[in-house]
Amino acid sequence: MSDTLVRPPFDAESEAVLTLVQEQLPPVTPETITLMRQGALQEGDSRVADALAAAGISRRDVTIPGYRGEEIEVSVLSRADHTGLGPGIFHTHGGGMIVGDRLVGIEQLIPWIVEHDAVVVTVEYRLAPEFPDPYPTEDAYAGLIWTAENAAELGIDPARILVAGASAGGGLAAAMALMARDRKGPALIGQLLICPMLDDRDATASTHQYPDRGTWVRSANLTGWSALLGDRRGGDDVSIYAAPARATDLTGLPSAYIDCGSAEVFRDEDVAYATSLWRDGVQAELHVWAGGFHGFDMLAGHTALAQAATAARNAWVARLIGA
Repeated sequence: MSDTLVRPPFDAESEAVLTLVQEQLPPVTPETITLMRQGALQEGDSRVADALAAAGISRRDVTIPGYRGEEIEVSVLSRADHTGLGPGIFHTHGGGMIVGDRLVGIEQLIPWIVEHDAVVVTVEYRLAPEFPDPYPTEDAYAGLIWTAENAAELGIDPARILVAGASAGGGLAAAMALMARDRKGPALIGQLLICPMLDDRDATASTHQYPDRGTWVRSANLTGWSALLGDRRGGDDVSIYAAPARATDLTGLPSAYIDCGSAEVFRDEDVAYATSLWRDGVQAELHVWAGGFHGFDMLAGHTALAQAATAARNAWVARLIGA
């Protein structure tokens, strides 16, 4: 498949932001992972702390057992006046499996904590390539199990737990839903998959349409998947928990919300995953936002497109967990 394919254009208002953002982002290669971890993709702790404080949200950091019983951290976020049992949101951050921390993307969840008295648990899963598959997924699932087992102490109704994540975090959320089904784990009420990273095979039209324009382009995607899977990337020996797009049976999964931009690498795999959910009798809501680049909702939040995407997502969450 040629990299010179015609492609959907970027939303004009969002593209102005994309141009500025892309100028500041280093190319994503194995050699730049360390630089990226120190740069713009790593959320500042003080910025998030200010946003949480302004919203009246308290934060508690807890060390828990991750994959193989090794220590990882989670942060528990709730309204300062939280009492009783509210809905629980287990969050996995984005970053292509190679960068980011548990605070990335948290600001998107603040309205759900404030408006629905939800309790968020966000996990510091370990990153590739130092910790390749299955570390990220198994760390995340260990955090979900800990959340369910400690639901009452956390102020969470164990019958109302949702998994949520963006990009790589969306892929991990989809993987946790599969794991919970297959391992008879927590009974989840939903999976919120924001522009999820689902498929390692580099075979869709959309991955070839965006080789060099966007925030997460084809070469970046190959870097992330290669860091996670090594020489197994694109081969036959890849688990559905590493790459949920490989799952052929999606029956019994919780209701899903999937969104992405039409002008990003993940578009086709996300649409295909929604289609497979419908095929197997699972309720799913899919939004493909015309002209959206990867992460447009966070990076260009002032645009009409981002505001529409955020409103649709918030409405789904309200229907699912709203009192």
